[in-house]
Amino acid sequence: MRDFVDLASRALRDSGYSMKAAARAMNYDVAYVSRVLNGKQNPSAKLAASLDELVGAGGALAATVLGDDEESKVARSAANPSRLDSGAVDALSSVLTAYRRLDDTAQPALVIPAAMVQMKEVTRILRGARGPHRDRLAAVASEWIQFSGWMFAQVRQDDKAVRLLNDALELADEIGDGTLAAQALNFKGYIARQQNRPQGIARWFAAAARTPGAHPAQRIGDFLQAAAGMAALGERDSALRMVEEAEGLTGRAAALPPPDTAYWLTPAFNRLNMGLCTLALGRFSEAADHLQSGLAELPEDLRDAPWSWEHKEALRRAVEAV
Repeated sequence: MRDFVDLASRALRDSGYSMKAAARAMNYDVAYVSRVLNGKQNPSAKLAASLDELVGAGGALAATVLGDDEESKVARSAANPSRLDSGAVDALSSVLTAYRRLDDTAQPALVIPAAMVQMKEVTRILRGARGPHRDRLAAVASEWIQFSGWMFAQVRQDDKAVRLLNDALELADEIGDGTLAAQALNFKGYIARQQNRPQGIARWFAAAARTPGAHPAQRIGDFLQAAAGMAALGERDSALRMVEEAEGLTGRAAALPPPDTAYWLTPAFNRLNMGLCTLALGRFSEAADHLQSGLAELPEDLRDAPWSWEHKEALRRAVEAV
């Protein structure tokens, strides 16, 4: 509840709505909206959906609100982590999915405060968790920590981001989850790219690509981004070999759905990675084609995601260089 209040209040403010203006736009009594946004009353599903639509959150904001049964299960596990049940893990995972989707529509600064509260609570429950559902909760906790690190990376609080990604990586290794481990390493590569450190780009993306248990679609993107780092270092032959490794995984990746923890890893997204790679190789016309096609093929609700801005800037550079 408190997370929904925080997220909704910030989203309304960033969208330019006062509480009264929001109530009027949704045709709701302002007193009711005030009670909800001040944490004095739970939002109805209808109000949550209306707020979500008003700020253009694509359903993700409303999805952060747990039903009464889910909330009860989480509360019981929070009060007594040693008796963790599967329903609580499912509920915490569903909230995490909603936050992931918020990342596609909202500015990172809007999401960070509530995400950190959630992350700390999940890791607190994990410390006391016992029994057959602990590893599932550990995977959710690793993803929460990783997601928080990604949020800080986007706002260039790199030290915080790296610390969180290291923690997420350790937890992923503890439970043997190669998909989560590879994604944490991938985000470290992203930070290196923002810092314009080609050695770090090549190192972290290559490590992600070679992580045991990584999904083929992850490995494709990681090899391509590692190749971009190698190209920037002048290691063109090594870069081209990595491109070949990525291309050799295409069939395997196409036969599998993207992992739930990296739902964005579609062929369109990896065209964007190929665009970054060919740009670094100086193949500007090819880069422009990949970037333009990749952006156009993204689902409509992802085309203006904050993370897509990097690819749009890369497209601008490629077009100018042609």
